Amino acid sequence: MAEEYPSLFRSEEMSLIQLYVHTEVAHDTVAEVAALGNVQFKDLNPDVNAFQRSFVGEVRRIDEMARRIRFFSTQLAKANASHPDHPIPIRSLEDTPIISITGPRAQTMRDDLDSTLTQHEERLAQMNESYSTLRERERELLEAKEVLRSTKGFFERAASIPSEIRQSIDDGTQPLLSHEDREAQVSAGDGSQFDFEFVAGTINRERLPTFERILWRVLRGNLYMNHTDITQPFVDPISGVSTYKNVFIIFAHGSTLLAKIRKVAESMGGTLYPVDASAGKRMDALKEVGARLEDLSNVLVRMESSRDQELKVLGENLKGWESVVNREKRVWECLNLWSYDASRKTLIAEGWAPTRDIVRIQAALRHAQEASGASIAPLLHILPTPHNVQPPTFHRTNKFTEAFQTIIDSYGVASYQEVNPALFATVTFPFLFAVMFGDVGHATLMTVAAALMITFEKKLAKADTGEIIGTFFYGRYIILLMGIFSIFTGMIYNDIFSKGMHLFHTGWTWPHKEGSITAVPNGHTYPFGIDPTWHGADNSLVFINSYKMKQSIILGVIHMTFAICLQLPNYLHFGENSSIWAEFVPQILFLHSIFGYLVIMIIAKWCTDWSSPSITTSPPNLLNMLIYMFLSPGTINEKEQMYAGQGFVQQLLLYIALICVPWMLLAKPYLLWREHKNKMGRGYRTVGHGQNGEAREADDEIIQGEEEGEGHAEAESEEHFEMGEIAVHQIIHTIEFCLGCISNTASYLRLWALSLAHAQLSEVMWDMTMAKALGPTGWQGVLGLVFIFVMWFQMSVGILCVMEGLSAFLHALRLHWVEANGKHYRAGGYPFVPLTFNFVEVVGE
Repeated sequence: MAEEYPSLFRSEEMSLIQLYVHTEVAHDTVAEVAALGNVQFKDLNPDVNAFQRSFVGEVRRIDEMARRIRFFSTQLAKANASHPDHPIPIRSLEDTPIISITGPRAQTMRDDLDSTLTQHEERLAQMNESYSTLRERERELLEAKEVLRSTKGFFERAASIPSEIRQSIDDGTQPLLSHEDREAQVSAGDGSQFDFEFVAGTINRERLPTFERILWRVLRGNLYMNHTDITQPFVDPISGVSTYKNVFIIFAHGSTLLAKIRKVAESMGGTLYPVDASAGKRMDALKEVGARLEDLSNVLVRMESSRDQELKVLGENLKGWESVVNREKRVWECLNLWSYDASRKTLIAEGWAPTRDIVRIQAALRHAQEASGASIAPLLHILPTPHNVQPPTFHRTNKFTEAFQTIIDSYGVASYQEVNPALFATVTFPFLFAVMFGDVGHATLMTVAAALMITFEKKLAKADTGEIIGTFFYGRYIILLMGIFSIFTGMIYNDIFSKGMHLFHTGWTWPHKEGSITAVPNGHTYPFGIDPTWHGADNSLVFINSYKMKQSIILGVIHMTFAICLQLPNYLHFGENSSIWAEFVPQILFLHSIFGYLVIMIIAKWCTDWSSPSITTSPPNLLNMLIYMFLSPGTINEKEQMYAGQGFVQQLLLYIALICVPWMLLAKPYLLWREHKNKMGRGYRTVGHGQNGEAREADDEIIQGEEEGEGHAEAESEEHFEMGEIAVHQIIHTIEFCLGCISNTASYLRLWALSLAHAQLSEVMWDMTMAKALGPTGWQGVLGLVFIFVMWFQMSVGILCVMEGLSAFLHALRLHWVEANGKHYRAGGYPFVPLTFNFVEVVGE
């Protein structure tokens, strides 16, 4: 039986379930189970491709509905982008009435929704097409209007200039602007008359220089060209790209040259417009174009109004339709994973579910039957889990523990029922962070920021805060604990923005002397944390460095010891009793015979009053002591001996550490070899290994036979046992642990290094800013103080809180992933991914 309450200590107990569902209630059954979100279904058709599954038609239909909704979303986005001052409102999903996808009318609802989406798409597509056609016509009329205006201006300027065209004596040579076949003649300023032959139109402004060069070469200079800029850009109604154009008018002699001009202009993307040489006809054409533009503008206004009304209807219902399509897609995709029994018209499903949720699943199945009005109820069977199949790993989390679990899962998903490090990381992670970040002032800012995110978490959860702010919001409870723990360690370090806090009576007194003075004890003991007198002392850095370095070693050994101890509940739970004596015991002895002894000596050195007359030895250098413990076993410098028999104890501990190496190297392979021989001697053979949760061959027939009361004999094969592979693996594991104890202990010195860096950087920032601003007086001093304070505060938040905080976060993460989890965490599982409707919208994919 499962435990009464969920716990993070181990993953949830999982059960392999099998469902028999009649086809008429299958859709509602999946919908009800997905609403619970606690069943992970297996694919019972792994050899069938996606196009040959039972419900591929329904999936395609839902995909087409999703395409239409994406089309509506795109149109709404374009409309709002083009009119940012008057956006079309889109009703949120929370304000939209929930549309049920279960019940007797579910099929009718899907048909109606499909029909509604089709009608809206047809109407909107027709409106878009008509709108684009009208916009294109408007563009043509605007270009024609600009051409008429430009040609009118050109002819008016030409009429005001006296003609200087020389009449040629040669009858075969005529002026460029004269043609004997033209009947329309205009009178120049001096009374002479000559004919006009020209081509007018528009062309893209970027292509105009190329257009001029081509014409000059093709016509060999036999042309006269004039062009003007159109200031108003032309916007493409489909792409929304703005284009700038120019009006051109080209005069040439003869129909052949005019034909060449037209071909070149059309090949360059130009648009030609007919313009009459008569001024009166040009004025009439200009008035006609203006009238047509006015009528077209009125039609466009009405068209935009109708289109906006259609988009408003879509905005009111879009999120509700998205929700329905998303849920339907999940349902039909899940049904394609099930096996269909045509003889019984029944769908068979298998999957994993938390054992404690079986009752809720059965209630959901009954509700599905009642909602659909079906006469046959779905059946649920709990199947025995094969011994070689590992269930998925599921940790039931809440908004507080979710972020911590994510940190551990990023390293690797725990094996099924393995001890979960996330439970202990809720304390150890913020504490190790605080050891590196200890400062009451900076930690208070961090705590306030996290408290504000937690206070307004409902509003922030709905808002689009972006990726960076969203990441901080996701870890708001981690930030809160890191801030609280950092306040505690800041009290220990007696640091608030790099300054000391005189909360209690100091234990030191400064004599009133000139020059360099030395503080003397006054009989008091500072009750909590470092005495504030150390702040400002010349040897404060030496003292605090020594304290923090030794503290890092102590915390590191404790943390690694705790991590190794987590092996014990795993071995006991999985019945690996031999590993307790072959791995757990020698690892504990090896670690503590060296570094555990070092921790005891550190604490003993701290607790010894070396100024007492009864102490005849000097304080030992513990690093040298540890080195000579290996180089000269049993030899102790009498001037630094801390207790009687120290040489013998250190020699004994060294021998214990040396014995643990072959113990770890040989014991486990021997025990596994002996266990294998005993099995072979008794004639037992084990079933061939499977993989994580994957069905064996013929699993369906085997399980079906079990449920129908038919016994079956599993094909047995000898378990693969290779002594060489086991020995090599154990050698690697032993070397890794022994070297890791040394390197990992040294790795915890990062606690000292980052704490020192944070304190020193904070002190330098204070001395370079606020310390200099507190001296001046008067209004100038006040203004300077305000300016410096703002700059100091921004630097404190940006550099010391954010950047230093991220650095400490990453180092704490490494200590948990490598130094701690590497001692016990197997991380050989795969996550529990249930069918649920709580997902990112798939319509937008």
